[in-house]
Amino acid sequence: MKVLVIEDDQQAASYLAKGLKEAGHVVDAANDGKEGLFLAGSEHYDVMIVDRMLPGRDGLSLVEILRATGNDTPVLFLSALGSVDDRVKGLKAGGDDYLTKPFAFSELLARIEVLVRRRSAAQPQTRLTVADLELDLLSRTVRRAGKSIDLLPREFALLEYLMRNAGSVVTRTMMLENVWDYHFDPQTNVIDVHIARLRQKIDKDFPTPLIHTVRGAGYSLRAPQ
Repeated sequence: MKVLVIEDDQQAASYLAKGLKEAGHVVDAANDGKEGLFLAGSEHYDVMIVDRMLPGRDGLSLVEILRATGNDTPVLFLSALGSVDDRVKGLKAGGDDYLTKPFAFSELLARIEVLVRRRSAAQPQTRLTVADLELDLLSRTVRRAGKSIDLLPREFALLEYLMRNAGSVVTRTMMLENVWDYHFDPQTNVIDVHIARLRQKIDKDFPTPLIHTVRGAGYSLRAPQ
């Protein structure tokens, strides 16, 4: 996750940044409301951790402005103010969760992970990624290691299906039903031909193949171990 921490207490901000980075996340930090608002509006973040009481602009008004401008990034409020009324104000301002100081870092980490999962589940998936291979469902483009790859419509549909099932074995029957909409085996080599074309475009010019034949079963697209 890419996380924005807006916290004016330097010790607390360093503690949060250190813990989040150790958990494998990317962290940006701002120590006042104005800087936090600027970063939130100019970068994409998966989640924001916002202290309620900030210099320059308080956390409540900061989040209200973001929501008014259409920014729906999940927000976890942090505050020493822990009454029911304070929590309600935070949620009404546009916050998604509220954690009272002092807190256990493990709880904070669990809460932001839940917020990001909820948002991901609510949004349709528009980009598929396996290793350095990326497929964009909106622009209908494919790139590997930053290099654009041109695919015919059926090749694109086959690659999309393989990527949606990455790491699993996909049988001929599954591909015929889901890519060609055949509910019978036409007894042709159409799948083998298209897989061969995909390999030429997806794997040939790259050191590590992603499309693998599983003898007697089908094919599997998977990231290198």
